[in-house]
Amino acid sequence: MDAIIRQLAAGEDLSPRQVEVAAALLLDEKGEEDKKLRLLELLSAKGETAAEIAGFVEAFLEQAVNPHVGLADVEGPTIDVCGTGGDKLNLFNVSTTTMFVVAAAGAVVVKHGNRGITSKSGGADVLEALGVRLDLPAEGFRTCLEKAGVGFLFAPSYHPAFKAVAGVRKQLAERGIRTIFNLIGPLLNPGRPQCQLVGVFERSLCPVFAEILQRLGRESAWVVHGTTSDGRSVDEVSLLGSTRICKAGTFQDLLDEEIRPRDLGLAHAEIADLQGGDAAVNAAILENILAGKDTGPKADMVLINAGTAIACCGLADDIGGGIELARAVISDGSALERLRLLQATAR
Repeated sequence: MDAIIRQLAAGEDLSPRQVEVAAALLLDEKGEEDKKLRLLELLSAKGETAAEIAGFVEAFLEQAVNPHVGLADVEGPTIDVCGTGGDKLNLFNVSTTTMFVVAAAGAVVVKHGNRGITSKSGGADVLEALGVRLDLPAEGFRTCLEKAGVGFLFAPSYHPAFKAVAGVRKQLAERGIRTIFNLIGPLLNPGRPQCQLVGVFERSLCPVFAEILQRLGRESAWVVHGTTSDGRSVDEVSLLGSTRICKAGTFQDLLDEEIRPRDLGLAHAEIADLQGGDAAVNAAILENILAGKDTGPKADMVLINAGTAIACCGLADDIGGGIELARAVISDGSALERLRLLQATAR
């Protein structure tokens, strides 16, 4: 390990074998904390390559609990819809609301997430406020997929080995140092969905994440980075400004595009229009959108993100077609029904 630390200190990239060794050290409960801290700090200072990040993710997934999604009796493409967090805009839970719309459109949503870290309410927090049990075993998760077309994988339950690095991550966070763990949350879905829509907090991460997801075997991976009118970052498809979309997959070389709300017939919104609150407030926002009671900017934010996810997994030819399908499943009550089915099943 000392040799790997020296190599990182010299600014040199790690080989695949060295990544495996470094990952094993990080997840070793008996590993020396000072070496874990130094490794993460130097890796961040050097800048993680796509190959390194993919290698760490594969090593970490080997230690994760496998939910065996393939055993579930489901039809339709599997997809995860999530973001890295970190945009600090305090928006409502866009991707958690979106997943019910995407499920109603015919996809099987294998949602992986956690409690809020950089926001007042993470996906787990809002689902818990809606009465969804978070600690379901794998069998219960697969039942949710079969009954509701959507299931939630609570990250702490599926990555128990991460306890070994919790202390080091906290120390580095207190010093304001970003580590690889701030990046890889959306990449660690143990259900390994066929498709994935990921929002990232830095524009430069779009092609990097697209390459990583391609390396991880995603058939279709769309990585998005939105902006506000004053240039701030949004880890979603944005109604506040333009959005960069990098697309990759098993049979697709990288495509790099830019879209704007007006291109899709949607009105520009301001940050205040899309902000949420705590878990209870965001749960109410989610239900109002799915019930068709809220038809304003928040509903449009869900439409543009759901439409993008629907196109990503091939259920529409393009984002515009995805938006129309998303609008239809909200209007006919199908999206709200997916929430009710999950609430009835995940108990």
